[in-house]
Amino acid sequence: MDEISALIEKYNFDKQFPKLVNKIRNKTVVVYGTGLLFRKLTETYDFSGLNIIGVSDLKYKPEDEGKKDFGYTIIPVTKIKEYNPDYVLISALKFLKIIDNFTNNLFKGTDIKVLPLMDKPLLTLFKELLI
Repeated sequence: MDEISALIEKYNFDKQFPKLVNKIRNKTVVVYGTGLLFRKLTETYDFSGLNIIGVSDLKYKPEDEGKKDFGYTIIPVTKIKEYNPDYVLISALKFLKIIDNFTNNLFKGTDIKVLPLMDKPLLTLFKELLI
């Protein structure tokens, strides 16, 4: 089992994910972070219960807007605000820094809520992984 799969299993994502889906079922969502963690999660879990309007990541260029990745529309980070999602789910191992930046800078003064894709029990582990 690879490291990311082990972390997903260790922190019971299979129990966390349905709770997240139920909490934001009828809300619009942009997923930020389309690296190894998101790839593994989409290979393992059914994301169809979430109203994902797009995915975003720093690796996407402005000219990628509207193209598809993981079957979702690519939204450049600088344009997320224009899509006015209800939630931005952070799917990145360094999500704490990202959440802080989004909340205090990029989305300051808006109603956009920013949450990690994985729930609080992972917080302790991910703090250890942050550089």
